[in-house]
Amino acid sequence: MNVLQILPELSVGGVETGTVDFAKYLINNGHKSVVVSNGGDLVKELEDAKVIHYKLPVHEKSIFSIIKMTKKLSEIIKKEGIDIVHARSRVPAWIAFFACRNTAVTFITTCHGYYSKHLLSKVMGWPKLVIVPSNVIGRHMIDDFSVPYQRIRLIPRSVDLEKFHFQPYGQKSKTEFIIGIIGRITPLKGHEYFLRAVSKVIRSMPYLKVWIVGDAPENKQVYREELETLARRLGLSHCVKFLGKRADIPQILSKLNLVVLSTVTEEAFGRVIIEAQAAGIPVVATRVGGVVDIIEDGKTGILIPPKDPDALAGAIVKVLKDRSAMQKITINARRNVEERFNLEKMCQETIKVYQEALNTQNILIIKISALGDVILSVPSIRAIKNKFPQAKIYCLVGKVSKQILQNCPYLSGLFIYDQEEKHKGLKGILEISKELRRYNFDIVVDLQNNRKSHIISFLSMSANRYGYNNKKFSFLLNHKVKQAKADIAPVDHQFKTLELLGIHEKDTRLEIWPSKDNENYIREQLNSHWISEKEKIVGLNLCASKKWSTKCWPIEKFAQLCNALSNENIRIVVSGRQDELEYALKLQKLTSSKLLILSGKTNLMQLVALIKRCNVFITGDSAPLHIAAAVGAPVVALFGPTSALRHMPPASNAVVIRKDLDCGPCYKRQCRTLDCMQDISVAEVFQAVKDLISQK
Repeated sequence: MNVLQILPELSVGGVETGTVDFAKYLINNGHKSVVVSNGGDLVKELEDAKVIHYKLPVHEKSIFSIIKMTKKLSEIIKKEGIDIVHARSRVPAWIAFFACRNTAVTFITTCHGYYSKHLLSKVMGWPKLVIVPSNVIGRHMIDDFSVPYQRIRLIPRSVDLEKFHFQPYGQKSKTEFIIGIIGRITPLKGHEYFLRAVSKVIRSMPYLKVWIVGDAPENKQVYREELETLARRLGLSHCVKFLGKRADIPQILSKLNLVVLSTVTEEAFGRVIIEAQAAGIPVVATRVGGVVDIIEDGKTGILIPPKDPDALAGAIVKVLKDRSAMQKITINARRNVEERFNLEKMCQETIKVYQEALNTQNILIIKISALGDVILSVPSIRAIKNKFPQAKIYCLVGKVSKQILQNCPYLSGLFIYDQEEKHKGLKGILEISKELRRYNFDIVVDLQNNRKSHIISFLSMSANRYGYNNKKFSFLLNHKVKQAKADIAPVDHQFKTLELLGIHEKDTRLEIWPSKDNENYIREQLNSHWISEKEKIVGLNLCASKKWSTKCWPIEKFAQLCNALSNENIRIVVSGRQDELEYALKLQKLTSSKLLILSGKTNLMQLVALIKRCNVFITGDSAPLHIAAAVGAPVVALFGPTSALRHMPPASNAVVIRKDLDCGPCYKRQCRTLDCMQDISVAEVFQAVKDLISQK
């Protein structure tokens, strides 16, 4: 595995030390390890371990620098054959995110801080998997950055136990007590409250010494000066030493009697705590953030409220005076570190995350059109699942069409695109795209291939977007197939896109999955009208969609057909929506047959069960035609203004009736003559029904 870690700098610090430790572990375990940073004191340690380091200004918060560094990082990824890019800070994460999109490489982040809800921070929640060091950071990323919990992986930070020699607390000096606070000097670390607590303790323990280890960032130097002034004002100048930034933390810890963590805000983890515990030093820490994941109060350390100098002073006195209790706490703490926070465990867990990210894929299929078209997408969905059996496959469908795929065994889930209400207009497109981005799709297969779907594909931020080069914003796709010059069957048309994924599918079978409840409902309806299981049923779909009146066979011809079928002792069931009931009632008046009218009495999946029960189903070019093909019902398909070659679904038992006229197929929704449908005779439809029934 070839791994690239990217972070701002390699100066002394918890994140930096963890990066170096992991980089060396990768090398020692047969992986390729590359680190990109702006350099620092730890670079030599990397290079001595044969880790490849590239020095780039990836710490600069400039849009121009980010663009420039994205190009350079992309070149490094290609040159080194990188499989995983692991970002450990926000600005480097932006660079890594775009570089990974350019190179189709897997992107991982570790959230080392409790980030503000700022645009700069959002990128930390965009990778395929998000590593968090504590439960509080995991909850923060879920609640404040909308990262699905399925993409969160908890891996606490670790300590290299070989660097920290455990010294039993009973062997510490009984006459000299040194308290240390280790970390960056910023207001968030609570140094002010620590100094105020020390001023209370020193009244009863004048031999106390205090070491403040760490330095202030360039923009916080004034704060350090304020702390030095506060120490003088509290009369602590004689016992407080500001040691600055130090690389010899194990040696510092070996001389301390107590480590204090006085952070006042949510702490992501607190690496210094486990380092102190590994060395046998008791820890007093504020009860914030990830600290509670490390310290069990009274057993492995002492927890106090933040911003409370009195509580902190009391805890310090307790530690320094109750040596017996502290000896038990330090032994428990060391054992806890060995079991939960050792370097080997952290590295192994991180590699498992890498392997998971590389071996699993999230795939989105977009099909937001009418019911029939969604049914036609099933062979493609099935083919994608066969190609990627371990992948999590989702489908974006319209509000009505969701029922078709709710029980689909090839899908892990559905996203609903409500174009009429919730997701109406550009704002709706942005909202659904935001929801899709949370799932970090590796592949988007656009089977819809219109402007909306291409925009959604692009805004999903998937690195691989497949579809047709149809000049309908198809420049937003990065894997495109040319439009066919001649009409081809609808499923074959979709399969052309799948060929870009290395899928050469021949199985065009349609499928649909009605429940037992749906089938029982239809059985009850038929029984209530004295239609037994043995009786022959012909189903009629009188209308197409509201916009396609030209697809409808004349109602008078349906009436004549009903009379002819009744003479053959065939029962007739009329299906349809509630708004099609008037056509069914009109048909009833025109025929002498006794019809079972179920228009408006079935939902979509009940209609599926009804069509499945029919011995023959008669319909124009509409969704029920596709349903009939999917459930294997013998079907008579009446085509007029549309092309049967383009729109006839693959059906195992079907008769297509159409008329070759000079004006067709015209795809017109209004026509004065309707010759294409008028010319279809009752006799030929009746004969088609008889032929299908006899075959059955």
